[in-house]
Amino acid sequence: MKFSITIPTYKARYLDEAIRSVVDQTYTDWELVIVDDCSPEDLRSIAEPYLRDSRVSYYRNDKNCGAVDLVDNWNICLGYCTGDYVICIGDDDRLLPNCLEDYRSVIESYPGLNVYHTRTEIIDEKGEVCSLQEQRPEWESALSMLWNRWDHRDRQYIGDFCYDTRYLKQAGGYYKLPLAWGSDDITALLAARDKGIANVQEMGFQYRENRHSISSSMTNKKLKIEACLAQYLWADDFIRQLEDTELSALDRKYLKTIQNPRDEHFLCTFTRDCKEYISGSPQRALWCYRQLQHLHYGKGTFLKWFIKSFRP
Repeated sequence: MKFSITIPTYKARYLDEAIRSVVDQTYTDWELVIVDDCSPEDLRSIAEPYLRDSRVSYYRNDKNCGAVDLVDNWNICLGYCTGDYVICIGDDDRLLPNCLEDYRSVIESYPGLNVYHTRTEIIDEKGEVCSLQEQRPEWESALSMLWNRWDHRDRQYIGDFCYDTRYLKQAGGYYKLPLAWGSDDITALLAARDKGIANVQEMGFQYRENRHSISSSMTNKKLKIEACLAQYLWADDFIRQLEDTELSALDRKYLKTIQNPRDEHFLCTFTRDCKEYISGSPQRALWCYRQLQHLHYGKGTFLKWFIKSFRP
C-alpha cells in the first residue's frame, strides 16, 4: 500500500516543517510530490536536501495558479501521483509521525472506500496545539458527515482526508471553488456518497492557523461569499440526489431534520463572510442582500445578519 503526499506550495516559511513531517513517517511506503506554484521565493533550495531521497520529487509550475484558483495546483499535484492513496497538505501544515501507519490500519479494516479521514490538531504559528478536532465514528455515511458538519460545526481541512487515488482522478480531481473555499467539504462528500467514510480515531494531522490569509483582500472576501452561496446550492442538489437512494433509518432521520442545521450553518458562515466584506459600505451591503435574494431567505433574515455585520 503506497501513499502519495502532495504539497502544493507557494510560501517558504513553514515548508521545511511540512516536508520533514512526511519524511519522519513511521510507515515508509510513500512518495512526496512538491509542486511550486511559480513562487517568487526560493522554494527549491528548501526542497533540495530532501531530493536525495528517491521518494521525494519537486516540480515548478510555468505559470502561477494563484490563490483564487488554488484547487488547480491541488489537481496538478494529483496528476503526478503514483500511489494507491493520496493526501494533500498545505505548505504550512504537518503530518504527525503515525499518520500513514494509522491510515494503513483503517484502510485494512474498511477496504474499498473512496475516502478516509484522520483527526486534526489545530496549531498556531509557533507550532503549539490550540485545539483538537472532534472525534468521529469509525465509519459513517455521507449524510452523517454532512449533518455533523452543519449541526455541530465540525471543523475539517483538506489535509484531514486521504483519497483513493484512482477514484479521485476518475472523478476529475478536487472540486473547484474560488479560493478553495469549501472545496475540501464537497470533494469529501462526493467521495463518501456511495460507500461512506472511515475515520481514524487518533490524531494524524496538524493544521496551522496563521495571519497570512489568502482571503484578506476585498476581492477575495467577495469571492468567499460567492463560494459560500455555491456550496449552499450544491448541497441542495446533493441532498435531493440522496433522497432518491436507498437509505438507512438513521439517514432518513437526518434527511427529515437537515434543513434547520443546514440553514443555520449557512447563515453563520454567510454572516461572517459578509461582515468582513461589508466593512461599513452600503453598496457592499446591498450586493450581499442581492445574493441572498437568489435563495429563499426573506427581509427579516437579512436584517438580522445585516445588523450583526455592523457590530464591533
